[in-house]
Amino acid sequence: MRVGVPKEIKPSEYRVGLTPSAAREYVHRGHHVTVEAGAGLGAGYADTLYQRAGAEIARDAKAVFGGSDLIVKVKEPQRPEWAMLEPRHILFTYLHLAPDPAQTDGLLRSGCAAVAYETVTDDKGGLPLLAPMSEVAGRIAVFSAAETLLKHNGGMGLLLCGVPGVAPARVCILGGGVVGANAAVMAAGLAAEVVVVERSIPRMRQLDDIFMGRIITRYSTLDAVEDEILRADVVIGAVLSAGAAAPKLVRREHLSRMKPGSVLVDVSIDQGGCFETSHPTTHDDPTFVVDGVVHYCVANMPGAAPRTSSEALNHATLPFGLHLADKGLAALKEDPHLAKGLNVLNGKITHPAVAEAVKKPFSDPYGVWKGQAARP
Repeated sequence: MRVGVPKEIKPSEYRVGLTPSAAREYVHRGHHVTVEAGAGLGAGYADTLYQRAGAEIARDAKAVFGGSDLIVKVKEPQRPEWAMLEPRHILFTYLHLAPDPAQTDGLLRSGCAAVAYETVTDDKGGLPLLAPMSEVAGRIAVFSAAETLLKHNGGMGLLLCGVPGVAPARVCILGGGVVGANAAVMAAGLAAEVVVVERSIPRMRQLDDIFMGRIITRYSTLDAVEDEILRADVVIGAVLSAGAAAPKLVRREHLSRMKPGSVLVDVSIDQGGCFETSHPTTHDDPTFVVDGVVHYCVANMPGAAPRTSSEALNHATLPFGLHLADKGLAALKEDPHLAKGLNVLNGKITHPAVAEAVKKPFSDPYGVWKGQAARP
C-alpha cells in the first residue's frame, strides 16, 4: 500500500505520524512510504533519516495526499486537509469528532474511511492508542499547573510543592484513569497534596495500592466534586468517555466560590472539556481567566514534548497501522478492536458515541461495508 505522512499543520504541533523507525517497518513489509518534507523536524527527525529508512520525501502535503492510500497523522485533519481527502483514502489519526461538527462534516463530505486512535480498543476494555498520549498529557498537566500557579503567570503565587513550614498546593484530579493516574504520580512526586475523585471503586482500590496512602481517593458524587474543587488550588480534568463529549463536572457558578488565582487544567478539552467555561487554547497562548480562575486548556498538550510523544505514540500505533497497510479495510473486519476505531466510512458515521455527540445518524459499519469491496 502507498502510505503517506503529511506534516502536522495544527498550531504548535510538532509530533509526526511516523518516526523514521516506524517508516522503516512499513517499507520492510513492502509498502511505499511518502513523507512530506520537514514533517519530522519538529520532533528532531531530519528528512535524511526517513530516506535512510527507505521512504520517499515529497515536496508538499498535496503530493503526499495525492500519492497515498493510507494517511497516517497525529492530530485531526485541519480544513485544508479535508479538501485533499478522497473516498480512496484511509485516514489513521486522532480525530476527537465529538466537539467538532465542522471536521465531522468535512470528513463525511470527503467519503474517506477515518479510523480514530482514541476509540481503538483492546481485550481489557482499554484504549491502547490513546494511553501513551494520556500518559504524557497527565504528566505535562502537573508541570503546566505548577507554572500557571506562579504569580507572573496569573496564578495565586503558590509554589506547588511548598517549603518546610508552608503547606503545598492541594491538587484535585477529576478521573483516575490513565491521565489521572499519571497526573497523580507527578503531583505526589512534587510533594503536593493530591485528591483523586473517581467513580470506579475497583480503580480507587488500585490507586490506593499503588500510592500506599500517599494520595486521597474520593468516590465521585456531586457533593464530592463540589467539595474538592472549592478546596483545591489546582483542578485537573481527566475524565473520558470513548468517542463521546466529556461530561461537564465544573460549572460556571462554581468559579466564583473557588480560590482566586486557582488553576483549572482541562486535559479533556479534545473531547469538549469537562469544565463548562473551557475552550481550546494553544501552547502560544495557553491560558485565560474566568471569574478569577485561570484556565489552561491546550488541546494538544503532548505536542510540547514531540520527541517523547512521537516515539510513544508510534510504539502503540505501529501494529495497527501495519495491519491497515497490509489488508486495507479488511483489517477492520479481522480485528474487532481496530474496527472500534472506525468513526467515518463512505459519508456515514460508524461510531455510536460520535453519532450521538454530533447529533447525526449512526450507521452500522458492517451495513456500510455490505456489497463494498475492501479497499487496497
